[in-house]
Amino acid sequence: MDRRALILFGVLLGVAAWAAVPVSGAGDGFGRGVGAQTEARVQYVSKKSGVAATRSDDDTEEFELAGGDLPDEEDSLPRKLPAQGGATKALSRLPVSPLRKERRVLVTGGAGFVGSHLVDKLIKRGDSVIVIDNYFTGRKENVLHHLGNPKFELIRHDVVEPILLEVDEIYHLACPASPVFYKFNPVKTIKTNVMGTLNMLGLAKRVGAKFLLTSTSEVYGDPLEHPQTEAYWGNVNPIGVRSCYDEGKRTAETLTMDYHRGAGVDVRIARIFNTYGPRMLIDDGRVVSNFVAQAIRKDPMTVYGDGKQTRSFQYVSDLVDGLVALMDGEHIGPFNLGNPGEFTMLELAEVVKEVIDPRAQVVYRENTADDPHKRKPDITKAKTLLGWEPKIALRDGLPLMVDDFKERLGVQ
Repeated sequence: MDRRALILFGVLLGVAAWAAVPVSGAGDGFGRGVGAQTEARVQYVSKKSGVAATRSDDDTEEFELAGGDLPDEEDSLPRKLPAQGGATKALSRLPVSPLRKERRVLVTGGAGFVGSHLVDKLIKRGDSVIVIDNYFTGRKENVLHHLGNPKFELIRHDVVEPILLEVDEIYHLACPASPVFYKFNPVKTIKTNVMGTLNMLGLAKRVGAKFLLTSTSEVYGDPLEHPQTEAYWGNVNPIGVRSCYDEGKRTAETLTMDYHRGAGVDVRIARIFNTYGPRMLIDDGRVVSNFVAQAIRKDPMTVYGDGKQTRSFQYVSDLVDGLVALMDGEHIGPFNLGNPGEFTMLELAEVVKEVIDPRAQVVYRENTADDPHKRKPDITKAKTLLGWEPKIALRDGLPLMVDDFKERLGVQ
């Protein structure tokens, strides 16, 4: 190559380098020159794989990977590449298709009891829904009727492992909620609550999605305040057999608020009280499903302790309405979502007898450890700020659940 060719090659390299830098001059306040055709780029380099990923500030440009795996939330170093003049701009969110108008919603645990009813409501109103579930307590049958719908996707995935999806909203329901299942593998339960929530919050941060955590009334433990308001900090045994769930959900709430305060993630927190309805697992150990299944099978209903413990029971459609109202609203929470109607276990048994079999019997067993004596939500906050309150009374909702249980048990 002669001297003139080398000079020409050098000039071309210089022009290419100049074209890759934003134009200086009159800017838009974010370090970008007016009329610039290029943008500052953000680079992520994985410490595990050494793979670099870059993205421009243009929301219509695709996320580019320089080969290899996706950058992990916790093992990646964000490196802001300065625009001309030293201005930088942080990664905001992954792009979504400019042709798409409907919301794309992720529901973790969406094949479960509550999650599948939530999916029904979201699909009905026109959202595109992605469900991820590991089927530990979820059932494919719960969402089978949506297969073939182009607005529905089902992915077998455990939230303990990271996943990258482009979504606008995340309803995080994934976690076993019944004592039978969360005590079966307590370490897995707390990993689901902590690592699963961490992964979903990391996803929300990365793609700019709204995030809703379904927490639980178990964060109140065996309450010394009755009814329970959201301001009550609870009375929880941190080393008991239920603490994998109770403390796991408390930690999940902590992570949610830390991501909100520290990373600006748009979050919501719902504290769910006892819920019943169709698609509950028949033998999941919760009192309503236990009583209904036992009465249908002509078995005695099992009451633990003296039966004077109290709970409140909301129908699943009321809960789903509350979750959607919370996500669509402007308030973070936490919000109690439950029916303030309070029943002792013996009173619940009488209602089940009225609906199924007046001749059903009750047997008493020793109570389980750390069983709360009273549980009743104060829903003033939800009524005032969300305009939400339950509509279906126990005596009206229970027959709908009984019909579903009879069909699945093969009983006429």
